[in-house]
Amino acid sequence: MKKIIIASTSTLHEERYLEYLLPVLESHFKNCKSILFIPYARPGGISHDEYTQKATEVFLSINISVKGIHEFENPETAIKEAEGIFTGGGNTFLLVSQLYRKNIMQLLSETVKNGTPYLGTSAGSNICGLSMQTTNDMPIVYPPSFQTLGLISFNLNPHYLDAALESKHMGETREERIHEFHAFNSVPVLGLREGSWLEIKGEKITLKGNLSARLFQQNQLPTELDPESDLSNLN
Repeated sequence: MKKIIIASTSTLHEERYLEYLLPVLESHFKNCKSILFIPYARPGGISHDEYTQKATEVFLSINISVKGIHEFENPETAIKEAEGIFTGGGNTFLLVSQLYRKNIMQLLSETVKNGTPYLGTSAGSNICGLSMQTTNDMPIVYPPSFQTLGLISFNLNPHYLDAALESKHMGETREERIHEFHAFNSVPVLGLREGSWLEIKGEKITLKGNLSARLFQQNQLPTELDPESDLSNLN
């Protein structure tokens, strides 16, 4: 049975890393003494070791140890043997590129689908959809494919921001970017605001947190989904 947390962000304003999710993670990883951390997205260009240490410090507070996938000689073995898996945020192009170049994209998908508890934040959430094409990130590297894990039957736009009506900024909005995607693609897109997450248990997908999410479907007006909405039949 799938056990997945897909969070829009790792850190809320004026909070510590993963602080708002800790009670959820303690339950989500309750049967794990250790988890595997995938630091490939490297936010701000930090090293894999620095990023892994950041995750380690948080999970120690709930008595779970962390080891980075880069510390293993064979990343395939690391995934197969993991009690739980956490993919952190950063740059989605870099993350996807590394998963493909290390030949573990498909293995990671199969492992999570088979029940290994998974947490994704930001870029680590982007890869849970059918493709990474609705990311906000700069294309700093060129991945072999945009196709991702396919743990859910739609795409995500983490860190979704609403247009600021009082702003004088005339650039494109997130909503306009997603409409551009839908000019060529029929895949639904969920705009996931910071502080919200999806909880997946088996085939049930539930919106969690205190905020609504914005759902975009091709040739339809966007709709707002309230917390606790069931997205299981979205495709």
